[in-house]
Amino acid sequence: DGVILTIADFGIEPEYQQALVMALSRMVRSGQLEKASKGKYYKPKHTIFGPLSPSQNEIVKDFLVKGNKIVGYITGTSAFASMGLTTQISSSLLVGVGKYRRAVKRGSTTISFLVQPNPITEENISLLRILDAIKLIREIPAITPDEAVVKLSRIIGNLTPADLERLISLSAAYTSYVRAILGAILEYNSTNESAISHVRKTLNGTTNYRLPISASALSTKRNWNIL
Repeated sequence: DGVILTIADFGIEPEYQQALVMALSRMVRSGQLEKASKGKYYKPKHTIFGPLSPSQNEIVKDFLVKGNKIVGYITGTSAFASMGLTTQISSSLLVGVGKYRRAVKRGSTTISFLVQPNPITEENISLLRILDAIKLIREIPAITPDEAVVKLSRIIGNLTPADLERLISLSAAYTSYVRAILGAILEYNSTNESAISHVRKTLNGTTNYRLPISASALSTKRNWNIL
């Protein structure tokens, strides 16, 4: 229950696939199955409150894994909620992927995509979500950029030295204002000077960044040309 299946998952010969489609359509009409989107079906879990939709991972699983390889990850509002950055639940999903894709609709869920130039691996995903949160800091719902940067400072401050080093390395592929905010957070957290220097060297010292982050939330912002 709750698992999304496609025609390919049934493993039948091509000449029988049309008959399978017709059988699945009959099951949808009778209420035994639900249609998630074209060619995708699921048997809903039933609770005392009624049928449940598939989990977010199920809805986008074909964008997350191909064979045994991780090719995408859930980011955006739902991921930021799991990080404690927001309490809002969204009916849309944002998926980090390696190349541009147009947004798609599956049932009532809109799936948008964020191009991620870094390698998408199990070890990197939690760090990429931190960098995505910095990148989207103006767009995180039900929280101000000031509140978000305070929470992100705590999250980054709790990283292991190895993860922090990898976070800094991954940040090189992000736009410069993300690295400026990261550098200011590292300095605010009194991170070791070599880490701070590494980020600073990636930035143009004459570029200013107009961001809605106050000095009361991030007292080191001016050192990173954040206005």
